[in-house]
Amino acid sequence: MPISPMIDAAVFEPVAANDNTAGFVTLVDDQPIEGGFDPAFGDVTWQTLISGDKTASTGLVLGIATFPANGVLHLHRHAPPEFYFCLSGSGVVTLDGQPHHISPGSAVFVPGNVEHGVRAGAEGLKFAYGFGEDAFSAIEYKFSA
Repeated sequence: MPISPMIDAAVFEPVAANDNTAGFVTLVDDQPIEGGFDPAFGDVTWQTLISGDKTASTGLVLGIATFPANGVLHLHRHAPPEFYFCLSGSGVVTLDGQPHHISPGSAVFVPGNVEHGVRAGAEGLKFAYGFGEDAFSAIEYKFSA
């Protein structure tokens, strides 16, 4: 039996737009470019897509990191685990001193408190990154000496 496309108004209650249980769509082109100015980080820039300090969400941070040719994100660590998913370009991700080449389609898991950093290849690098945290601003980056 087909399901009716009609929703009973007495049963359906829309979720308020500012309630973090409402779904939403965000576009990378609508997000400001951050980073690229603090020498502690390197010359990487990023655009935050999902983060509780910017969007009506909890439990997930998602963004896009962009590196110029041979750009870097200096060695650092933070408590929450992180992932990278390479979208374009190539580079080397160093995890606890071990280099790993990445290219489009590569997924990287960075365990919590593991020292890691990134160096882009000659064509630059772009990857999605994420944390199972409420907000990007809550993640404390500790850069290596």
